[in-house]
Amino acid sequence: MTEFGLAHLSLLGLEPDELIRVAAEAGFDFVGVRVRGATPTESIADMRPSSAMSTAVRAAMADTGVAVRDIEFLSLDGATGREAWLPMLEAGAAFGATTLSLAGQDPDEHRIIDTLAELVADAASFGILPTLEPISYNAVHTISVAAQIADAAGAAVLVDPLHLRRGGDSPADVATLDPALVPVLQLCDAPLETPQEFEISGPLPRGMTADGEPRKVESRAFRLPPGDGELPLLDLIRAVPSGLPISVEVPNAPLFEQLGAVGYARYLLERARSMVHAAGIVADA
Repeated sequence: MTEFGLAHLSLLGLEPDELIRVAAEAGFDFVGVRVRGATPTESIADMRPSSAMSTAVRAAMADTGVAVRDIEFLSLDGATGREAWLPMLEAGAAFGATTLSLAGQDPDEHRIIDTLAELVADAASFGILPTLEPISYNAVHTISVAAQIADAAGAAVLVDPLHLRRGGDSPADVATLDPALVPVLQLCDAPLETPQEFEISGPLPRGMTADGEPRKVESRAFRLPPGDGELPLLDLIRAVPSGLPISVEVPNAPLFEQLGAVGYARYLLERARSMVHAAGIVADA
């Protein structure tokens, strides 16, 4: 049976405990939770195990049965070290998280392998596996490079269809990966080519502006629900092991404003399930 999760970026305006309760009402099995901001302007609640928010998250998990599978977001930029990731690991361990999402901004491949290997060693004692996401506008932006780095460091790879397309890769490239390198698949959709302008009709996710590199704006605020765009999602779903957990990561400010938090989450789950069924995968028991 395929389990479906809701990535925090889909509803970044919600605090983690709110995200869990919305995900439960919509029918999701798990969530990914931001315990560290992805940008300097992104405000994140104190997530230390002793904090009020950590307590609220654990209460929401107990009340709903929704798990926190993933914590995010860490960027390895050549200066990032244990002072950044140890608090994340401590926060995630309190929730029983099993993966930590990260990106590679360091252009020095040897250094990023060494840094990631150190992170992997630290994370193992918390029962957490780091997953390196190739992001089209970062130094590590292709599946092949991400897989080489992750394999060398003992980490895994996080596959995202938007960055797959924008980075010049395809589902065929994903199909060549060792299945052990891919513990979860993200789902979203988009036009085949990056839009150069975006219609702003509501508030953007925290820390986000409408200015800047179009791929960044699209990635953080204007993705499409699975099946509502042109990406080859069926081929991608078939390229990974059957039954792999699916994390839906679709920030879309206009749709959120139209449907509200629970309505939007339900729509995302409905579209994700439809795509998995269309790919010939049994998504439900």
